Amino acid sequence: MSCFYLDLLKIKDPSFIKQLDIQELEALAADIRTFLITSTSKSGGHIGPNLGVVELTIALHYTFNSPIDKFIWDVGHQSYVHKILTGRANQFDTLRQHGGLDGFPKRKESVHDVFETGHSSTSLSAAAGMVIARDIKKEAFYVVPVIGDGALTGGMALEALNHIGDMGKDMIVILNDNDMSIAPNVGALHNVLGKLRTSDKPQRTETNVGSTFFEELGFMYLGPIDGHNLDAIITNLELAKRTKGPVLIHIVTKKGKGYQPAELDSRGTWHGTGPYKVETGSFIKPVKRVPSWSSIISNELMRLAEIDDRIVAITPAMPVGSKLEKFAQVFPERFFDVGIAEQHATTMAAGLATQGMKPFLAIYSTFLQRAYDQLVHDVSRQKLNVVIGIDRAGLVGADGETHQGIFDISFLNSIPNMTIAMPKDEAEARQLMDTAFAYDDGPFAIRYPRGNGPGAAFAESTELIPVGQWETLLQPVDAVILTFGPTIQLALKAAKQLETEGRHVGVINARYIKPLDEALLHQILKQKIPILTVEESLLKGGFGASVLEFIEANNYTDVAIHRIGLPDEFISHGSVQLILESFGISTTGMVLKIKEMLAQSEKLRAKRL
Repeated sequence: MSCFYLDLLKIKDPSFIKQLDIQELEALAADIRTFLITSTSKSGGHIGPNLGVVELTIALHYTFNSPIDKFIWDVGHQSYVHKILTGRANQFDTLRQHGGLDGFPKRKESVHDVFETGHSSTSLSAAAGMVIARDIKKEAFYVVPVIGDGALTGGMALEALNHIGDMGKDMIVILNDNDMSIAPNVGALHNVLGKLRTSDKPQRTETNVGSTFFEELGFMYLGPIDGHNLDAIITNLELAKRTKGPVLIHIVTKKGKGYQPAELDSRGTWHGTGPYKVETGSFIKPVKRVPSWSSIISNELMRLAEIDDRIVAITPAMPVGSKLEKFAQVFPERFFDVGIAEQHATTMAAGLATQGMKPFLAIYSTFLQRAYDQLVHDVSRQKLNVVIGIDRAGLVGADGETHQGIFDISFLNSIPNMTIAMPKDEAEARQLMDTAFAYDDGPFAIRYPRGNGPGAAFAESTELIPVGQWETLLQPVDAVILTFGPTIQLALKAAKQLETEGRHVGVINARYIKPLDEALLHQILKQKIPILTVEESLLKGGFGASVLEFIEANNYTDVAIHRIGLPDEFISHGSVQLILESFGISTTGMVLKIKEMLAQSEKLRAKRL
């Protein structure tokens, strides 16, 4: 059998790999690279990480027996090759689309996906659980977590290394070292790996194991190994299988290997992409006429930092995504990329705040979840003035369940001393940033979505917005919509449509999600008109739930209120617009619900008469 003629779309399972020789495996690797480059050029996806692990993934399936042996892909960005070899190449035209192939490992997709990932640094802990269960049940299989050098800096990964080395149980850890996470890696551990990576020592063998950081932790260390040399990888995997106790194989790979635009990338641009032109590597993007929300926030941070030298910026490995590269260039002594370490970033911000500094913590909503205890215990409990820029708040689309920014309102709402705000446009974003840095009564979180702003004109000067003060955009008469952020525009369109039918519906910009504008709420509730709350986040513990609590606490009766938002479930991948519409978070959804509420109110009024 020759891989030159292998149809990747017809692969059912990885067992065929064991019949191939090295030359055929290398041909298979070339075929997979071509397939990945072509398919992701249409769908977008995490092309860079996957091109880097083609040989490694082939070698794993050649050496082990999945799914009996367990592969755990840390973060999961690099699982496409694994999906191809386990019979899912014929679904790649649906990658990251609603109802299609997930961009991360998914247990319901395949028995070969034994653990779901999406956030970094989780694989080693999961693997520890699996080997403990294996040994208690007296079963026999290999557990092989694959973790990147960037993810290894996460505190959870270091906790797991400490425990695994102490337990001494059989496990084979693959360290996929490509000198990158999403952005270039930072930190002391990164420097340790750099020294190992560039050492002149030959590949490790049974008689040449030298002393390393990992050996001090209780691991047998093999490496560094060329991650694109199939023969070398397979030889060391076989050695690891014969070794008792935990083994760490240090494999050095090239992110984007085999596609020059991705190989030459030093900024993380090719970590994950939208569609692109294969021939040139140029991205197929709509023309940006307005800046991204991340840029809007970052630009205002720059302006404030120029006049206040107490302002510092912190990011856990996301300087590119959060548009903080320019800040880092202009204020290098006030910029800190701490690597994939959200807990450390948050408590470090707390420490800065105790010394009178004004820290800005730029963090994606989905990654803020990882620092919940630090927000509660270290920041809010001490009422420290940390400004939290919650990037990618709301639905993010193609990255799906593990990345949707829909939980932050619910988990921040329950924390005392926390202020939560979300701007409707660029001008209000500037105002809220200025307000947050002038605020001195605890943490102040500003949510902003993925993508571009609505294109509102920037004001030359900004006024502070009193904390808890909402904005009446349309005066309520027959009914009122309370919402914030991007859904403001949808609400205004709904009100305009209803006005053509003689219905005068108010729209309130509830830009402060916490605290509520109690004075304005009292005014609205006294009108006894239907109230519709709309949020691109979970209904449980969300903004609408806070309004309901206010109504109950203040003994308002006969109030018609309905909440539109996301249900108590994990939201799968798909286009943001499609997901919003499916849950009624749309102009049409608001119009239909307001009409329904008004009809019910009229029936009740008629009964009373």
